[in-house]
Amino acid sequence: MTRIFTSDIRDSLRKDRPDPFPVHILDRVDRPTTVIRDDKVQRVDERDGGFCRAGKGEFGKKLKKEYKRFVGKHPLSGALCTMGGALGHLVDEPVKIEEAGQTPWGVSSWAPMPNMSQTIAPGTDDPKTNAWHIKETAYFLRSDIVGICKLPGYAVFSHSKHNGKKIELNHKYAVSILVDQDWRTSSAFKGNDWISNSMSFISYASSGFIACILADYIRRLGYPARAHHAMNYQVVVPPILLWSGMGEMSRMGDVVVNPFLGPRYKAAVVTTDMPLEIDRPIDFGLQDFCRKCGKCAEMCPSQAISYGDKIMHNGYEKWGHDVEKCTSMRIGNPNGSGCGTCIKACPWNKPFTPFHRTVNWFLRKFPSTRRFGIFCDDLLGYHKPDYRHKWWLDLDWVNGKFIKPGKSGYTRKG
Repeated sequence: MTRIFTSDIRDSLRKDRPDPFPVHILDRVDRPTTVIRDDKVQRVDERDGGFCRAGKGEFGKKLKKEYKRFVGKHPLSGALCTMGGALGHLVDEPVKIEEAGQTPWGVSSWAPMPNMSQTIAPGTDDPKTNAWHIKETAYFLRSDIVGICKLPGYAVFSHSKHNGKKIELNHKYAVSILVDQDWRTSSAFKGNDWISNSMSFISYASSGFIACILADYIRRLGYPARAHHAMNYQVVVPPILLWSGMGEMSRMGDVVVNPFLGPRYKAAVVTTDMPLEIDRPIDFGLQDFCRKCGKCAEMCPSQAISYGDKIMHNGYEKWGHDVEKCTSMRIGNPNGSGCGTCIKACPWNKPFTPFHRTVNWFLRKFPSTRRFGIFCDDLLGYHKPDYRHKWWLDLDWVNGKFIKPGKSGYTRKG
């Protein structure tokens, strides 16, 4: 197995715990390490996101035109996006058999039984047992890390980007689902070359697939539930990740970094009224680490990430982030498909090997080791691509056909 036996190592450490990663060793706190003034945070309109603004032409005509092709211009990311898009209507109700089409093995006989969701399944009234079961189910469906929190009201979008309608979502709990974008591929890319969007969309599609099945399963148990994924969100994901113990806010704007995956993941969410025991936020020293590091800002091709101190924004604390610059690079990148340079640069983006687990422990526990860890990360060249692991094709869709592009990616740092 060429992927450094990561899954085997994780499985050997699980024992009687549902979690593949050792989340039980993390320091838990009552509130996220980022300052959040709950009474000051306002709900945001989904249409105000960078991609939506680019699609509306707010960042110029060229970017508006490029918005329509920036994922599909590479055949793999286009295929993954199509698959993820097929999940868009499966967020809160079973697919109708007559719309899905008949299959040779008679899928109509597997259709949801009438009124199944109107009856509470036995043995699902204990929050602790439910939380354990839902996590095990999510891991069975191939999640990498799962957490649970109460759904903050400010984590619900005010209006939908699809139709502009006001969103009303009153579920009590949120289940966050993280899916790895693949360390081996991450080690080989520059951060903004032709595989970048595919790395995003394999995790978008996979986490969406898991969330849709999990939400449908919870509904069949008799509880309301809705999936939220890249093609159909009603929630703002970062605050849910913070409260469910998935990570801490990072220098990369609104990106939540996980202690085991770093920023190398994409997330989906299931909201529900099923009684669930919640997790607590975590503190692994990231605020201090990001203050000392700044590698993401240094390597960002569009210089969208702040080198400075934190600011207060909409009632919460964060590092500054230029949305227009970031979006322009991700959509308009002429030498690749998308951009994930900050993922490549982040020292927390590492494989789950015994060596890196040991380094991870020191960085989490001892602030005095962090500057040295950052220095060693540079010295060992983790920000550079390891082309031994490159497997994808560099392709661009130009004038109605795929061509081999002259350039692949862009690097600010040697």
